[in-house]
Amino acid sequence: MSFLNKLGLGAGGSAANREISRPVAPSGRQRTPAGAPVAAAGTNRAPESHESTRVSNGLKELLWNLDGLGRGTLLDLGAAWQTTLSFFIERSFRVSSEDLLRAWKDFLVKEEADQRASGNTLDSLDVTPSGRAARFLESNLQYPEASFDAILLWDLLDYLEPAMAKQTVACLTGLLRPGGVLFALFHSKKPEGFQRYRVADSNTLQVISCPVLCPAQRVYQNREIQDLFGRYRTTKAFVGRDQLRETLFIK
Repeated sequence: MSFLNKLGLGAGGSAANREISRPVAPSGRQRTPAGAPVAAAGTNRAPESHESTRVSNGLKELLWNLDGLGRGTLLDLGAAWQTTLSFFIERSFRVSSEDLLRAWKDFLVKEEADQRASGNTLDSLDVTPSGRAARFLESNLQYPEASFDAILLWDLLDYLEPAMAKQTVACLTGLLRPGGVLFALFHSKKPEGFQRYRVADSNTLQVISCPVLCPAQRVYQNREIQDLFGRYRTTKAFVGRDQLRETLFIK
C-alpha cells in the first residue's frame, strides 16, 4: 500500500477531491504589499453554498496583540481569500499567502508518481514521515528568519502527519519575530468534513465547507499542543461549542 493510501489521499487528483476554490496564485503563494490591489480568490466560481459564521475570540485577541504595531507583516497559510487579504491590508499589513495544505497534498502526489515512474528504485530517498517533511520544507515556507509579526495557521496541523506538523511548527517559529503571534485552530474530535476559514470582521470568521483536501490525521490533546509549541512564552485558548479550540501562541 502506498503512503498516499495510508494517509487516505489515494494516488489521484480527481475532481471529486478538489477544493471549491483555489488560491490567487497558481503556485499557492502570494506576497501582497500593503495598499496594492489584490485579485479576488475564485472570482469566477459559483457562490459558496455551505457557509456559516462563528464569533472568534481568538481573532479578537490576535488583533489586540497586534494593535499599535503599525506596518506589520502577516503570513496566511490557508486559501488566499480576498476578504481576509483586504482585512489586513486595510490595517497596513503586508500580507504573504501560501496555501500550505494544498502544497502538501500536491507534494505527496508528486512523490508517489515519481516513485512509480522510477519503478521504486529510488533507494536513496528517505521515505519516512520525517524525511518527507524535510523534503517538503526545502521548497516551501522559504522566507527569511523573523519575517512575520503574525501567522494564520488555521486548523492545518490536524491534517498533517505528526512528523510534518512538528517540523512545520519549528519552521514557523523561526519565521516569527520575537513577540510575534501565531493563531491556530484545533478540533476537539475528528472532524466529519473539511472547512476553510476567512475573516469577516474583527471578531467573526466565515466557515466554508469544502470537499476534503486531506483527511484529518490527528486530534491533539492539550499536552501534545503544549509540547508542539514549547518554545512560545504565552498561550491563550478559547473553546467553542462547535468543537473548535482557538489558540494563540506568542513567541
